[in-house]
Amino acid sequence: MMERGLISVDRWSEGSQVYFLTHLHADHTNGLSATWNKGPIFCSRLTAKLFPFKFPAFNLSLLRILEIGSWHSVSLVSPTTRLQTVVHVMAIDANHCPVMYLFRGESGCILCTGDFRWESTSERALIGRAMLVKALNGDKVDILYLDNTYCNPSYSFPSREVAAQQVVEIIASHPECDIIIGIDSLGKEDLLLYISRMLKIKIWVWPERLQTMDLLGFHGSFTTKTSLTRVRAVPRYSFSIDTLEKLNTFRPTIGIMPSGLPWMVKINRQIGGKMTTVERFHKYIYTVPYSDHSCFNEIKEFIKVAKPSQIKGIVSSSSCYVDPHYYFGDLCRGKQQSRRLIEGQEGERVESKCLSGCNIENKRKRGRSIKFCILDVRISRFSALRRKRRGAKILDIDLVSLIEPS
Repeated sequence: MMERGLISVDRWSEGSQVYFLTHLHADHTNGLSATWNKGPIFCSRLTAKLFPFKFPAFNLSLLRILEIGSWHSVSLVSPTTRLQTVVHVMAIDANHCPVMYLFRGESGCILCTGDFRWESTSERALIGRAMLVKALNGDKVDILYLDNTYCNPSYSFPSREVAAQQVVEIIASHPECDIIIGIDSLGKEDLLLYISRMLKIKIWVWPERLQTMDLLGFHGSFTTKTSLTRVRAVPRYSFSIDTLEKLNTFRPTIGIMPSGLPWMVKINRQIGGKMTTVERFHKYIYTVPYSDHSCFNEIKEFIKVAKPSQIKGIVSSSSCYVDPHYYFGDLCRGKQQSRRLIEGQEGERVESKCLSGCNIENKRKRGRSIKFCILDVRISRFSALRRKRRGAKILDIDLVSLIEPS
C-alpha cells in the first residue's frame, strides 16, 4: 500500500512530496496559485509553456517537464521508514489538453486519466491508444482514476471531426449572420482551427485568448479586430440568450455552443435511444455535440483496454454523481458486479435540461432546493447535471486513496 503524502494528482493541499498536473483547466488547478510553493510539479511541456500565462510570477523552477510517451523515475522517501522508494511514471496523450498519467511502483499500476477523450477515429486518438497499450505491456491497471463526466448511457455523441463539420455547416448556412461561439479560456483549439481552415477565414478571439493561441503556436488564424471577420469565439460565461437577443437588435447573429452537455438539452428528441445531432435550443442558438470528454461508449471501450481492478470517478457532486461501478463494475478484473446489475435494473439515465458553463448561478436559500440559472432557464437541483462551469467537483487525488480498499 502506498503511504499517504507521497504523490498527488491535480490536488494542491500540503503533505505530498511531489505533485502532478494533468492540464490547466480551472477545475484541476483549484488551490494552485502564483505563490504556491509546496513542492515540485510534474507536467507536460505544453502545460509548462502555458504556466506563466496562467500563473504570472509563479516560481517556474518548481516545474518538472515530462516528455509524453517516455518513462520517468521519481525518487521518494517513505514518511514512516525513511527508506527510499522509486515510482515510474509515463505521461500519455489524453486527447484533451493534454495528458493522463500511468504510475508503476511497489504498490502496483495506477492510471489517472485527468480529462480525456477516447475516440476511435482521429489520428491523435489512435496514437494515444497505442501509447497506452504499449506502456501497459500486457499488464492490467490496479486502480483506474477515471474521467466520468459523461458516465451515463444517455451521453452518446459523434467524433469531434464530425461535430466540427456540423459547426462549419451551421456557419455556412447563415451567410448573412454574425456568429459567436462559446468556448473556455483553454481548449477547443482544434475546432477553431478547423473552422478557420474550412471557411478560409480568421476568427476573432479576446486578447487573452489570442495570447494563448500564440503560445500554442497557432499564428495567422486568429485576430482581435472585429472588422476582419464575422465569426467570433467568446468566453462561455458571456454566452447567453440575453446576449444573443441584444446582439440581434444591431445585426443578425447566431450563437453556437459546442459541448457534450448542451447535447442533453432536448432529451425528448431521440432516435433509436440516442440523441439526434444538432439542436436548435433557441431561435438564435444552436448546440453541437463537440466534446473534449469521452462519451459513455468510449468510456466503456477504454475500461476494456485498461481492465482495472478498481475504478474511481474523478468528477462528483452531491446531486448527481454517477459512480463508474454502477455501469462498469462487471468489467473490472476483480469481477465486481455492477450496481446496475445487482439492483436488477437497467439503471436510470441522467436527464438534463441545462447548458453547462453558460451564466450559471448557484443560489442557496434556507429550506429551498438549489436552483441553477442557465441561459435564463431555471431548473431544479435534481435536474441539473454534475458540472458547474468545467465540472461540479474534481475529487482530490492522493494516490493513497487509490490503493486503500473502498
